[in-house]
Amino acid sequence: MQRKRYTPGRTGSAARTAVVLTLGLGLGIGLTGCSAGTPAEDVAVDAKAGPAAPVAPPGRYRTLFEPCGAVPQATLRDLLPGAAALADPERDKAYRGVAAVTYDTDRRVGCTWKADTPDVSHRLELDIERVVSYDTAVSDDDRAQEVYVRKQLAADIPLTPTAPPTTTPPTSPGTGTPSTGAPTPGGTSGAPGATAGTPADGTSPAAGSPSSGAPATEGPASGATPADPASTGLEPRVLEGLGDIAYLDDALSTVGANGRQRAISVVFRTSNVIVTVSYREQTTGSVEAPDSGELQEKARNLARLLAERLEE
Repeated sequence: MQRKRYTPGRTGSAARTAVVLTLGLGLGIGLTGCSAGTPAEDVAVDAKAGPAAPVAPPGRYRTLFEPCGAVPQATLRDLLPGAAALADPERDKAYRGVAAVTYDTDRRVGCTWKADTPDVSHRLELDIERVVSYDTAVSDDDRAQEVYVRKQLAADIPLTPTAPPTTTPPTSPGTGTPSTGAPTPGGTSGAPGATAGTPADGTSPAAGSPSSGAPATEGPASGATPADPASTGLEPRVLEGLGDIAYLDDALSTVGANGRQRAISVVFRTSNVIVTVSYREQTTGSVEAPDSGELQEKARNLARLLAERLEE
């Protein structure tokens, strides 16, 4: 049998290997050419998009404290005087409070306490909300302010008006003194012959009329409204020195045939957290109506304590 001559490079496996290498090299060159154009296209797209819009800053608070444990027991004894007459197990239960049902304790929490006697009942409630803005152009603080304003307007408490900018009279060039209304040396007013307290025509003021140097007569100034004589200082109002902004609401209502209830609400905002303190006292029978001043003071003291807790 005649053998075939061996020729290098003509075997089947060698030929297949050469084909595979050739195809792989061509594919690699093609991929390199495709990827080379990608960065240039990306740069062109980014250049058309323009600068990124600024993102509003987040709020100061990311979590909330546990409300039922935030009120000291000494404060609860003052707010719930009826609990002192309860048996030990019931008194301890009243001081522990009942946590509000919530699905996210980092967004909203609350707690309620109550103590009842035959003639008087007290109820304390805390609601603490952390506001988050999902609009990157609106900060958490601004969104919380919107929520707070809606609460205040719902309580029929007007917003504090913004004071108009103060203006100063124009000054004379080079002197630094007002150019209008300034008396000339010697007390004269600029009109020839006019002296202080004397009109320009030389006549003296009528008897009983104030001279220019005399103090103004008593009475409201032009455009001013006299103080309301019925105002007691305990009406619903804006509060100063509590959080970033705060207000107090006070409402007295009739409950049943001979019961009366006074509800005090103190609401304040600190950054992106809004705290509401609700304190109610209800009396029945011949017991006097709840005292507004006392209840307001207790609610405000608790609100200040919670504001300090937020600063920790």
